[in-house]
Amino acid sequence: MPAGPSTVAALALTSRPTAAVLVLALIGSVIGAFVPWLAGRFTAAPRLVPSRGALGARDAASAGPDAAARGRVVAWAAVAAAVFGGLGVAPGVGAALPAFLAVAAVGLVLAAVDLACLRLPDPLVGLAALGAVTGLVAAATFDGRLGRLFASLAGAGLSFTGYALLALLPGSRLGFGDVKLAAVLGLPLGWLGWPGLLTGLVLPHVLHGLAVLGLLAARRVRRDTPLPLGPALLAGAWLATLTA
Repeated sequence: MPAGPSTVAALALTSRPTAAVLVLALIGSVIGAFVPWLAGRFTAAPRLVPSRGALGARDAASAGPDAAARGRVVAWAAVAAAVFGGLGVAPGVGAALPAFLAVAAVGLVLAAVDLACLRLPDPLVGLAALGAVTGLVAAATFDGRLGRLFASLAGAGLSFTGYALLALLPGSRLGFGDVKLAAVLGLPLGWLGWPGLLTGLVLPHVLHGLAVLGLLAARRVRRDTPLPLGPALLAGAWLATLTA
């Protein structure tokens, strides 16, 4: 039996979110394909995994530099597609989606740089902050919900304070690049509310701890090997956004 007008309308409404998510994933994959090149502006050798100096691992690029470069492009494109697509279905984002996407786009480059050379360059962190503030102000104005904007600022302040105190602890390996990135991520996380913010503050340490345990078990690092925290901060914020 042919579908009636109401059925067609219902199908159209249900297909739009899926189409939008696919478009976001496609946009993310295009951005991700440029991540290695963009990261190369800040480090001489961007990699998907930490370098020999960071991890003490053997160089696994036996297929030659061209194949390794293509592999990095494909890997980052896939990661970015998942990140953008996930944000497209995150329930608490709403009108602030452009702000979250802006932070995610810059965050991908930050993750690549941090994995390569244990750095979170200030220009990139500042660009992420600019994207977050601009997008959140626009979203608050559009929605007429200035309270959420104040919650975002409070989230940034709480994130900065908490991570700064951790960085000042004796023996802490937390760098102030991590502190500044945590403050920036506190902006979109604060928009989601206190549960999302707290999840985004705690989850990175769980992810980082699991990664360290895995690398230790694989004998790729020693207990005193410095490891990047930026990717865990970004991954934790993304997962907190999906579950908020």
